[in-house]
Amino acid sequence: MSVDLTMTEFPVAERGEPVDFGGVTENGAQFSSDDTRGGVTVVNFWYAACGPCRVEAKDLEAVWQEYEGQDVEFIGVNIYDQADTAKAFAEQYGVTYPSLIDVNTGEAKLAFARVAPTLAPPTTLVLDAEGRVAARILGQLQSPSILSSMIDTVLKESE
Repeated sequence: MSVDLTMTEFPVAERGEPVDFGGVTENGAQFSSDDTRGGVTVVNFWYAACGPCRVEAKDLEAVWQEYEGQDVEFIGVNIYDQADTAKAFAEQYGVTYPSLIDVNTGEAKLAFARVAPTLAPPTTLVLDAEGRVAARILGQLQSPSILSSMIDTVLKESE
């Protein structure tokens, strides 16, 4: 079964306020959105038992690898699992970027609720250099090129 893909790109003039979010990753490291300001940030909301999340994991990782060394950061937001489950998922599916463990606090999900509600996982957001939501994919990523195109658009804004 495939999940319908709903994509939205927000023109610069129509983007809301920067989203401040943070938390603790599956490896116990502190993360703050301030750490990624000035570049493009891709935020993916997911959980381990989510079928579409499993399917898109390799594509998200491929795009992450494609932009390695550029001003692009990836951060997952695991909304249901504890750290051990998130680590096992990352190992099984080859995901190398970190994920916030948001199940206990819901802080990251709440931070985005006003500007880009996640509705249901997976949801992928592309943030601009100021931390504003520039693009959103609701549902499973159907092709790495879709996300790459969104990232390229936002990267070009900084040139």
